[in-house]
Amino acid sequence: MILPDFDTCYRAVCGRDARFDGWFFTAVRTTGIYCRPSCPAITPLRRNVEFHPSAAAAQRGGFRACKRCRPDASPGSPEWDVRGDLAGRALRLITDGVIDRDGVPGLARRLGYSERQVNRTLLAEVGAGPVALARAQRAQTARILLETTDLPSADVAFAAGFSSVRQFNETVQTVFATTPTGLRARRAKGGPTEPGTIALRLPYRAPMDLGATLEFLGARAIAGVESYLDGTYTRVLRAPCGPAMVSVSATEGAVACRVRLRDQRDLVAVVSRVRRLLDLDADPQAVDATLAGDATLAPLVGKRPGLRSPGAVDGFEMAARAVIGQQISVAGARTLLGRLTTTFGTQAFDGEPWWLFPDATSFATVDGAALPMPRARAATLIGLASSLSRGDIALDPGSDRDETRARLLALSGIGPWTADYLRMRALGDPDVALVGDLGVRSSARSLGVRLADGRADWAPWRSYATHHLWAALH
Repeated sequence: MILPDFDTCYRAVCGRDARFDGWFFTAVRTTGIYCRPSCPAITPLRRNVEFHPSAAAAQRGGFRACKRCRPDASPGSPEWDVRGDLAGRALRLITDGVIDRDGVPGLARRLGYSERQVNRTLLAEVGAGPVALARAQRAQTARILLETTDLPSADVAFAAGFSSVRQFNETVQTVFATTPTGLRARRAKGGPTEPGTIALRLPYRAPMDLGATLEFLGARAIAGVESYLDGTYTRVLRAPCGPAMVSVSATEGAVACRVRLRDQRDLVAVVSRVRRLLDLDADPQAVDATLAGDATLAPLVGKRPGLRSPGAVDGFEMAARAVIGQQISVAGARTLLGRLTTTFGTQAFDGEPWWLFPDATSFATVDGAALPMPRARAATLIGLASSLSRGDIALDPGSDRDETRARLLALSGIGPWTADYLRMRALGDPDVALVGDLGVRSSARSLGVRLADGRADWAPWRSYATHHLWAALH
């Protein structure tokens, strides 16, 4: 990652510019503290500061997190959404908790590179290796659990991914300059929460049209898997250690999120997937500035500033949505997906009306004749499930986007629209122009927007242009 030049960084700090939160971190040598650019504390002298591309890099340099601006909890850098290279893929997988589950060897295998190459690349790009990045993430998870739950400290340590209570205590002391007990003492006073529920505030860069994002998800909600009621979107998902449930809604300056887990170790992965689903790490000002440069698109951007490009929490679920929705309405797709869920899915929680969408491995064994759809489409869906279960294709943010698209197109029944839709939503690519989509073409035609050449001038934010055109239909 290339940091902005020193003068640009320092001007952002002097102006307390929140747009740069997560892009870089300010470390003050005289205090040993690192902050967000928008920290409200007195601006440090120019000669006393240095800048780091990640919180992990600042921690590696011996700096501890500011207690006032909580830089470890700032939005992630949007650069990793844009980049499809080794560093970008690695960062997205680490954010999903792959180090805690599979270690550095598992990360390297998933990326197809040696451990040495992954470590060298991350040190050069982010200023910290995979272990340091995972350590910074564990520290943030530990803080959340200490401040929002009544779990004993030892349980917090293992739930956050630490291998021992001693390592947990040392990390908390190093990163936050206090003890776990000290963090728990600063717990915010609030209303009661349900047992086993963790209440979070998920930060994002303003502006954000959260209502439009939740309505987009709500309009496509699968009965039993998702619901959207009175501005709150709720869904269940399959986390690494068991079912989880999340509810999200708007609150001042952040997304209010309640997480229910069967296993507390899943917090990192679940929060990461919610952030991807809502596209919370985007840089809306950069997106809007680029798209508003097109005079025909500018009115749409002005009407919905900060419109996001929603992602996905499960690759096969999104693949099923794409295949089933190829030639039928949104309402028809919802009905069919609901039938597949109750027939082939599993109950998320005993005695409750929540269902987990079928996983690829179990769905790959389904008899196509039992599916309520044309035989060709059933064969496509089962073939895609088989490829996912074998590992021939991976639909997650750590995948190589170009390679995955090519593998999808090689499957029978998968065309450019389906492959590109999955690239946009399952892989989180911010630069997909669905110019062949009927809704996009209809909206563009009525607005006089040109779609020739895939609109290279909208790059690297063409996924957002796609969502603006879809939104204009309604």
